[in-house]
Amino acid sequence: MQAALYREFQTRPEVLTVPDPTPPGDGVVVQVGATGVCRSDWHGWMGHDPDITLPHVPGHELAGTVVAVGRDVRTWRVGDRVTVPFVSGCGRCPECRSGNQQVCERQFQPGFTHWGSFAEYVALHHAEGNLVPLPEGLDFVTAASLGCRFATSFRAVAQQGRVRAGEWVAVHGCGGVGLSAVMIAHALGAGVIAVDIDDEKLRLARDLGADVTLNSRMIPDVVGAVRDLTGGGAHVSLDALGHPQTCFNSVQSLRTRGRHVQVGLLLAGERHPPVPMDRVIARELEIYGSHGMAAHAYPEMLGMIERGALRPEKLVGRRISLAEAPDALMGMDRFPGSGVTVVDRF
Repeated sequence: MQAALYREFQTRPEVLTVPDPTPPGDGVVVQVGATGVCRSDWHGWMGHDPDITLPHVPGHELAGTVVAVGRDVRTWRVGDRVTVPFVSGCGRCPECRSGNQQVCERQFQPGFTHWGSFAEYVALHHAEGNLVPLPEGLDFVTAASLGCRFATSFRAVAQQGRVRAGEWVAVHGCGGVGLSAVMIAHALGAGVIAVDIDDEKLRLARDLGADVTLNSRMIPDVVGAVRDLTGGGAHVSLDALGHPQTCFNSVQSLRTRGRHVQVGLLLAGERHPPVPMDRVIARELEIYGSHGMAAHAYPEMLGMIERGALRPEKLVGRRISLAEAPDALMGMDRFPGSGVTVVDRF
């Protein structure tokens, strides 16, 4: 098969012919119909993820067709159209048994713990508990865009943030995660404030349901602006970028007893950002992390998509070939364009 592979961190991946995968006993092989290019892939390529062993094939937002099944797989068949959470559970640890596969103690992550989906085929482990069947009307490109950013945002907004109609939600950072959060919060009936430094991304945020957009390059006091616009602060605020400043602003802009959800990754030298704990204590704020979404939680999100309440296809930006994936991956630190870049030609 053809796959985009790198042998050293921070060196250009090459599209090469490598052996086709075989299904693990409890898993399947999927022919990749589409795969997203995510900033998490860039972090892995930079060497920020200790789970990656070189040489490596990245890619974790995928959808496709089952082409081979392992000996222990009973639920899935060749020809099934599927996607998979980017964090998949082992099915045996205490977290998996409690239904929290997204924080599995022995998690499987295509594109990180194992070779990923920047390839014609990908092997997926623990298929019984981790594969998600795709509705017939959901195309592979849209389904691939769900796997990391959209599903993570859905859980962050609907489950961790517990957003309710009539509340104010502030979204700090309008990349793929942030724009997904804008759409989801709007669909749940919340008022949405989107914050970014890029006017193009803010225009797209308005199209997706943001009631107010703030360019933080032009506004010296983002926290004050959010508090003024919401009559005292957001009920829920998300750092969808992953930066010490956006993390601080998100917490600081909450109203009393508000909920902060950290979605964006803070890595390398930024992994321990300052947090205004004095305000957390005095205002009884809640702080949550959000790390993917378990396969069993997908039906609520997929149901909203089937009803037309959510339109994730509007988040898809560029569609590229596998040959273009190395350049797209290496450029993720520049936050190019708006929307999700998806590989759909192999």
